[in-house]
Amino acid sequence: MPDRPDCLHDDCAAWFAARLPDDWFDGAVRVVADKDEILVIGRIAPVDASRPTAEALADRFREATREVRVAVAAEAEARWQRKVSWAVEGADLQVRFSTASVPVMTRLRIDERAVLDTLIDAGVARSRSEALAWCVRLVAEHQGDWIERLRDAMEAVERVRSEGPTL
Repeated sequence: MPDRPDCLHDDCAAWFAARLPDDWFDGAVRVVADKDEILVIGRIAPVDASRPTAEALADRFREATREVRVAVAAEAEARWQRKVSWAVEGADLQVRFSTASVPVMTRLRIDERAVLDTLIDAGVARSRSEALAWCVRLVAEHQGDWIERLRDAMEAVERVRSEGPTL
């Protein structure tokens, strides 16, 4: 067991829900976490013809909730030592606020670099970093089911490992 709480294994959604006003979201918040960031996602009321656009609602929500979100984020960042970001979503839109852009180091051979350079030359990306991010998004989009199954398998292994004998 780690010395400090671990948002990757704790019930972070419940922790955040206990600190957020009940009228902010339609339903419970969803939390996505990795080793660098915690993203708190809440569903806002559906948009209809008599209401502003989803983007306008997201902007209004962001401004109206800023003070409380900043305070909750500060507490969470101290607890889990990770950046906290926020998002709201509606029927067909997700708007993220101040999400982390984390540098990732990789070593690529000439053929792999050529792929990135082709994306730059074609105007798809402005840099190798942006081209690599584009490639990762493309894989996630087209191989999302496989990636999800892989994550589920890793979680199952972790559960079995945690149930095993301790040294």
